[in-house]
Amino acid sequence: MVHPALSVVLCTYNGAAFVQEQLDSLLCQTRKPDEIVIGDDGSRDDTWSLLQTFEKRAVALGIRTQLVRHERNMGYVENFSSMLRRATGDVLFLCDQDDVWHWDKLATMARRFEQDASLLLLFSNARLVDAGGSPLRHTLFEALELSEDERTAVHQGRAFEVLLRRSMVTGATAAFRRQLVELALPVGGGWIHDEWLAVVAAAAGRVGMIEENLIDYRQHGGNQIGMRKRSFSDKWRDLVRPRQAQFLTEIERLDALHAHLAGASGNFAEACGRIERKRAHFQRRVAFGAAPRWTRLPDVIRESMRGDYRRYGTGGRSVLRDLLRRG
Repeated sequence: MVHPALSVVLCTYNGAAFVQEQLDSLLCQTRKPDEIVIGDDGSRDDTWSLLQTFEKRAVALGIRTQLVRHERNMGYVENFSSMLRRATGDVLFLCDQDDVWHWDKLATMARRFEQDASLLLLFSNARLVDAGGSPLRHTLFEALELSEDERTAVHQGRAFEVLLRRSMVTGATAAFRRQLVELALPVGGGWIHDEWLAVVAAAAGRVGMIEENLIDYRQHGGNQIGMRKRSFSDKWRDLVRPRQAQFLTEIERLDALHAHLAGASGNFAEACGRIERKRAHFQRRVAFGAAPRWTRLPDVIRESMRGDYRRYGTGGRSVLRDLLRRG
């Protein structure tokens, strides 16, 4: 069996408080990475000096390194995009600066790629921990409220229908074959790099899921993108808050995805058709929000009977949103 070369792509910005633990966890893997590519986005703390010391340790272990310091702050999406283009491995692993990888993450995920040639992108669950590294009471999948039906759909090769409805792939847990970089970049307007890579991968090939926790996903005040379990009050505020701007933004995101896939090499007709149908659904929801709440019920019922709230939203929760939201 041919073992794919593994590249870790890490982006940093003012990460001195936590990055050392992450760097140590990379070197403690049972299967060492072949390459580590790091892009620092103009950190003003001690991050750069920590990275320079780490580079020497990695090279001493025979790991190729690319350490890049940007003169200007690019933002995390462009930073990751530029570093992904530099990576030379067969399978690329996204890596955040403030997490800690479990010792068998690389070996476990690499084995899946070796066993399944059709696998384009793979992601895992994670243990949520606080700023000090102490476990919280739930996992990433629990915080995402990932349903059993959604998990089953992914395992059955139907990840695109789930990802078109909602985001579920956290970049810190994801790995993918290098050909996805050429297919997916640049990231579409309004999208975060990990959700964009995941949905393009699902349109083009197979996306897999590992149910076990392979990283400690740290939750703290400085996270670029964090995850915590929602409370009842969070859910209530979510039901009644205005949605028009969000829905218009979602339509723009769908347009960007449609244009990207329509212009890509490959057969994306089915995926584009699904995107068009979701776009029409959100256009109707924008119209609902422009009407007084007391007049919306007949239109919302018709939309529910089409099955589009379930297909492109959260089912009954989306129905309630359109009846209760203030615009």
